[in-house]
Amino acid sequence: MKSALAIMALAASSLPMAAIAQTSVTLAETAPVVTLNVTESVEGSPDIATVGTGVQTRAPTAQAAMQDNAAKTEKLIAALSRAGIARKDIQTSGINLSAQYDYNQRDGEPAGPRFIGYEASNQLSVKLRDIRKVGPLLDAMVAAGATNINGPTFAIDNPAPMLAQARGAALKSAKAQADFYAQAAGYRTARLLSIAESNSGGQPPMPMLQSARFKADAAAATPVEPGQVSASVTLTVQYALEK
Repeated sequence: MKSALAIMALAASSLPMAAIAQTSVTLAETAPVVTLNVTESVEGSPDIATVGTGVQTRAPTAQAAMQDNAAKTEKLIAALSRAGIARKDIQTSGINLSAQYDYNQRDGEPAGPRFIGYEASNQLSVKLRDIRKVGPLLDAMVAAGATNINGPTFAIDNPAPMLAQARGAALKSAKAQADFYAQAAGYRTARLLSIAESNSGGQPPMPMLQSARFKADAAAATPVEPGQVSASVTLTVQYALEK
């Protein structure tokens, strides 16, 4: 029995050191991470405007409604061209044809809706690169037969400089907040780990006008004030707080 134990001990002593050495694991302290969502906005004067306009027509038949609508829409487009709007800045945004019913119940008539014809509509989106002409253009649309107007919506054609300014302000604000948290929690500094961005450039806070139906009346040009538009950047930033 003694000889067997001696052989086992000898065999164990002959194994490589790596096979019998114990592994020592040291866990490093993980730095806390602060995640911040920061939004900064910059305002500027708009240089473009978009106006929605269109024509609605009614007729006893679908074909008549569409034909009448096509003729009136062509007249509207021609008026836009005469007003200096390039064809590339006129875009069809929707065409619709639907049956129309009268749901009012009249004495002596059968119950249920009464078919009264078809309604066709053609909607256009018009971009103006000279916002001083918005008011006169609205009046020209109505004079040319437009039955609805939506807008204008003001914007900045190239919002990149404003976005860059907002981006810099957002990052500066995020760093200031991260440094505050680091000092308040007893850490020396905040080290940047990651940045994610979302933005909206040169958009207005709200439309200037609501959708409406108009009659062409002789009057002063429609007053329009472009105001200011804003470009905003939201950063999601992570900082590691370090000793």
